[in-house]
Amino acid sequence: MTAIALIDQFLDAVWVEQGLSENTLSAYSSDLRIFALWLADKSMLEVDTGDLSKFLASRYKDGIGNRSSARILSSLRRFYGYYIRENKITIDPTALIESPHIGRSLPVSLSEQDVELLLNAPEVTNAQGFRDKAMLEMLYATGLRVSELVGLKFEQISFRQGVVRIIGKGNKERLVPVGEEAMNWLDGYMNQARKNMLGERQCDYLFLSNRADGMTRQAFWHIIKRHAKKAGINKELSPHTLRHAFATHLLNHGADLRVVQLLLGHADLSTTQIYTHIARERLKELHSKYHPRG
Repeated sequence: MTAIALIDQFLDAVWVEQGLSENTLSAYSSDLRIFALWLADKSMLEVDTGDLSKFLASRYKDGIGNRSSARILSSLRRFYGYYIRENKITIDPTALIESPHIGRSLPVSLSEQDVELLLNAPEVTNAQGFRDKAMLEMLYATGLRVSELVGLKFEQISFRQGVVRIIGKGNKERLVPVGEEAMNWLDGYMNQARKNMLGERQCDYLFLSNRADGMTRQAFWHIIKRHAKKAGINKELSPHTLRHAFATHLLNHGADLRVVQLLLGHADLSTTQIYTHIARERLKELHSKYHPRG
């Protein structure tokens, strides 16, 4: 079996078994194809620990960091773990390779004042600006992943209950409250701006692109950056910045960590705990700035 066929079989299997996201599958595919190309004529099922060590060393020389190395090694572990379960190989070549140490960096968040500036940046006198406003309000009110936001459809919204039903990573379902402010903007968008953008066409997605079809993650990321620049926010933002702000601000105002975990759709509480560090850093910053002996 060719390397590409082995990779495709692995990707099909983990997608069916674990319901992984398209981004995760894409990362696996990219890492494994680069490895297969590096191997040249050697079969992926015939490699040993030495081959993998040489490959990782070559990638390091190419300039990738510890975080990327750890991701590549994770892809290889999953790949060879699958073919061990399938009885195609008997020894896992990744077993003796240690993952590189990764210092846990804090995600960039925004202050509540910065969030207000960002939410007020869209010009709501036109349909696209109204859409942007509704999307930003929804993102901050719910803490959704950008992919979850742009993938929203009508049947996922309950205006009567004020909640949105999300199918997140691993096909896990969660109900997230939206809040009155965001729900009002969403209602206005659906009844005014969306109808104007759609015209006579049909689209199942809630938030429309300028072409009146579904919006991509990349397109919304450009929208966030444009409005952040207009609002005078000079921080290095990411597509998840408002998700980080959502979690941090909830904890700053006394929310229970496990409640935040459920709202974010984290499978493991340790993933959510990173936001407690952000909250502590913010407290230190305020103490240093305002205390007479800070």
